[in-house]
Amino acid sequence: MKIAVYGRQFNDTVLPFIQQVFDALAQHPVEVFIHHQLHTSLQGQINNVQYKILDANQPFAGFIDVVITLGGDGTLLDMVSLIRDSGIPVIGINFGRLGFLASVNKNDVSAAIHAVVNQQFTLDERELISIVSEAEIFGKDNFALNDITIHKRDDSAMITMHAYLNGEFLNTYWGDGIIISTATGSTAYSLSCGGPIIYPQSDTIVVTPISPHNLNVRPIVLPDTCTLTFEVETRSANYLISCDSRTAVIDTNMKFEIRQAGFNLNLIRLNNESYLDTLRTKLLWGLDARNY
Repeated sequence: MKIAVYGRQFNDTVLPFIQQVFDALAQHPVEVFIHHQLHTSLQGQINNVQYKILDANQPFAGFIDVVITLGGDGTLLDMVSLIRDSGIPVIGINFGRLGFLASVNKNDVSAAIHAVVNQQFTLDERELISIVSEAEIFGKDNFALNDITIHKRDDSAMITMHAYLNGEFLNTYWGDGIIISTATGSTAYSLSCGGPIIYPQSDTIVVTPISPHNLNVRPIVLPDTCTLTFEVETRSANYLISCDSRTAVIDTNMKFEIRQAGFNLNLIRLNNESYLDTLRTKLLWGLDARNY
């Protein structure tokens, strides 16, 4: 089995847990590959570790069997742009805060790696969405696992977004912006803006306005087979479009479409956990003292 490890730059407090990851991998008959950026940031900071380095031109598809990300959900989202539509299973070890995607606690590293190596897991398929426009805003990385967001600049006036559902006029949104979220992303930015939590296998997306000027506008849940078209107008010089962690500055009024990306992410779900377990744990459901 060939396992790739990916992560961002870390502070010193998590180095013992990173050491534990590589120590656990060394106990199994696997080939370990480390992304070149992680290799650069970890040089001289972990001991007795043997691995091969993945350079920037090394394709993951057909080569790597499993990817382990070290960090929070943002780190796992970065990895999606590297594995793309390869279908390679991904598991995230959480060094961050909430960690809905990177759900493995840093104290459970050894057990999680043992389960992965022995294939004691199921695959949780997560749908992605993509953005299409005449100007290729993000090039080939025009897909998102969590959400695609239109947002005004911090110092600008509100923007106007005309929305169409499969060619039929849906609504005009005035406000700070709008979030088009997958079921996976429903527990991210959309949730903080009042959007609903969507179960991953619901085959739906949600459109959540950000600080809407017309207060009767609310989030709307739509089938994931639909095509959403947006025409954006702004009186300011520019506005922002984000595709997960990638952001572009748009300096003109633009029309673009959002639809299914056509491929899924295979998120590893260990046999001792479930999506509902993650929700209860991360959102502290049932722990309200007023219930007792």
